[in-house]
Amino acid sequence: MLVGCAQTARNKVSNVTTASTGAPAQQNVAAMSARELEAAADSVGRLYIRDPKDKAVALRYANILQMSGRADQSLAVMRKLAIDHPKDRDVLAAYGKALASVGELEPALDAIRRAQTPEYPDWKLLSAEGAILDQLAKPEEARALYRRALDLQPNEASVLSNLGMSYLLQGDLRTAEIYMGKAAAAPGADSRVRQNLALVVGLQGRFAEAEAIARRELSPEQAQANVAYLRAMLAQRDGWSEIAREDAANAG
Repeated sequence: MLVGCAQTARNKVSNVTTASTGAPAQQNVAAMSARELEAAADSVGRLYIRDPKDKAVALRYANILQMSGRADQSLAVMRKLAIDHPKDRDVLAAYGKALASVGELEPALDAIRRAQTPEYPDWKLLSAEGAILDQLAKPEEARALYRRALDLQPNEASVLSNLGMSYLLQGDLRTAEIYMGKAAAAPGADSRVRQNLALVVGLQGRFAEAEAIARRELSPEQAQANVAYLRAMLAQRDGWSEIAREDAANAG
C-alpha cells in the first residue's frame, strides 16, 4: 500500500483485511487524512476506554491506531481483545494483522490460521495468510493462497494487489504491474490499491506516469513527494526492494 511513499513506508500495516466492525464513525479509515486519523483515534479511544471488551469499538480503534503508525499500541489493544474473545474469527484475523505489523510473523501466521475454517474458507484470511508468507520469503505458497482466494472471490482488488506485491518483492516488476493494473481496474479498488500501482510504475523509472496515478489519490505536493522518495530510493542499491518490503507490510 502506497499512501504517500515517504509516509507509508514508515507506517507498517499488514495485508490482513477484516470485516466491518459496525463501530461509530464509519468513514473508511484508509481514506482519512492524518488529522482525521488523529481525531478518530481520540473519539474512538474514549469509547474504548469505557468498555475495552466491546469488539466493534476495539477493532475499529486498533485499525485507526494501525493506520496512524501506532503499531505497538494497536497490538496492545488486539492482544487484550484476543484474550477476551479467544475464538472469534474477526478478532483473531485482526490480531494477526497487528502481530504482522510489528514483525511477529510466525505468531501472526498462527493467529490467521486459527481464524480460518477449513470447511468454509474465508478468502480474506487466505489473502492475509499469503501476505504473511510473502514476508516470510515463501512466495510460491503465498501465491497459491492468493489464487485460492481469487477462486472464492474472483477479480477481488485487494487480492490482485497482494499478488502483484508478491511479484514485486521478488523483483518481477512487469508481472507485478500486470496484477496491480488489474487490481486498480477491478470493482471496489480503493486508494491503497491504486497507490500500489503508482509504486510499481515508479519503481520502473516511469516517474511522470507514477505521479499522474498518485495525483488521482493525493494532493500534488504528496504526489511529488512520492516521486522524490522513489527517485532517492532507486538511486541506492536495492532501494526498490526496501520500498517493496516496507509496502508489503501495508497493502490490503
